Amino acid sequence: MTYLKSTLAASALIALSTGLSAETIGPGGESATPSSSVVVSDGHIAVVQAADYSAALLWHDQSDFVNAVTAGASDEFERLGIEVVAVTSAGFDAAKQRSDIETVLAKSPNIILSLPLDPVTSAAAFEEAREAGVALSFLSNLPADYQHPDDYAAIVTDDLFQMGKQAADALATAMGNEGTVGWIYHDAAYYVTNQRDNAFKTTIENDYPDISIVAEQGISDPARAEEIANVMLLKNPDLGGVYVTWAGPAEGVLAALRANGNTSTKIVTLDLSEPIALDMVRGGNVAAIVADEAYELGRAMAASAVLDLLGENVPPFIVAPALAVTADNVVEGWKKSLNIDAPASLSSK
Repeated sequence: MTYLKSTLAASALIALSTGLSAETIGPGGESATPSSSVVVSDGHIAVVQAADYSAALLWHDQSDFVNAVTAGASDEFERLGIEVVAVTSAGFDAAKQRSDIETVLAKSPNIILSLPLDPVTSAAAFEEAREAGVALSFLSNLPADYQHPDDYAAIVTDDLFQMGKQAADALATAMGNEGTVGWIYHDAAYYVTNQRDNAFKTTIENDYPDISIVAEQGISDPARAEEIANVMLLKNPDLGGVYVTWAGPAEGVLAALRANGNTSTKIVTLDLSEPIALDMVRGGNVAAIVADEAYELGRAMAASAVLDLLGENVPPFIVAPALAVTADNVVEGWKKSLNIDAPASLSSK
C-alpha cells in the first residue's frame, strides 16, 4: 500500500488519534461496506456489453501491489466485456498524473480507476473527467472536496481495523499472550496508516491484559527505523515484540535486532516484503505479516464504477479483507494477496 497524506474530517481524525473506533472508517468518517457485497451480477452483463463501455487505469506507481490491483480490475472488466484503453503509472509525480489524465481523456473512457496522489492537485486534475461524467473509483485516497455520489463512485481500500487487529493477535500469539511491546506508528495524518496503527494498539490494550505497550515512537522516514529500534531496545532490553507500521521500516527494525544479536524479540508488520517474509519462514524474529487482498481491491474498484454507470446505489467506502501471512501459509497468502507466486526464496523453504 502507498502512504500519502490526506485531509481528514475533524471527527474522523479524533476517532483515529484516540484509537476508539472499532471498525474501519473512511477519510470523512464514512462507514465501511465489505467488498464482497459490491458485485455486478451476471444479469447486468448484457446491458453493460451493449453500452460498449471502456476504462482506464491511472496508477500512482508500479509495483507488485499495483499489478495485483490491475489484474483484479482487468479480469472484472473482461468478464463484463469492457475494454481497458490505457494503464499508466505516474511514478509518484502529481504533475505526471495530471498529464496522464489529460492524455487518457482523449480516448473517452467511461471509467477511470486511480489513486489520487495529492488531494488538492488531484481535485483539479480529475475535474475534466468528473465534468464529462466519467465514473471515478478511487483507491484509498480522495481528491479534496469531492462529494459522494455526485463526484465519484467509491473509495476502495483495505479493512484497516482488521489489519491492525490481526497484527496484534499474531504478535500476542507469538509472545504467549504476555510481555512488553514497542509500537512504531506512522507519524502523519493519513487515515489508512492511522487506523491500522491504532487498531493494533487498541486491540493490545483491550484484549491482552498481560501485554503492555512500554515504548511508542512515530516514524515518517523509514530510514530512521533502525535508529528508533536501537533506542527502544536500549531502554527496554527485554522487549517481547515490536509492531512496525509497514514493511519498509520493519526491515530497519529487523536489522537492529540482528545487530544486537537479539533472536527473541518478535516483529509484526503490514504489507508483504520478501526480506521480512524470508526472516519469518526461517524462524527468525518476524512472527507475521498482515496484508491486503490487492486483487480483490481491483475487482471491487471496477465493479463499483460499473454499478455507478448503471445507476445503481454504490456505497461510498468499500473495504477488502485483511490476510494474516505466517510461515505456515506464506505461499498461499502471497498468491491470495498479490495474485502472483511467492518468491522462490520463500517457496523453497
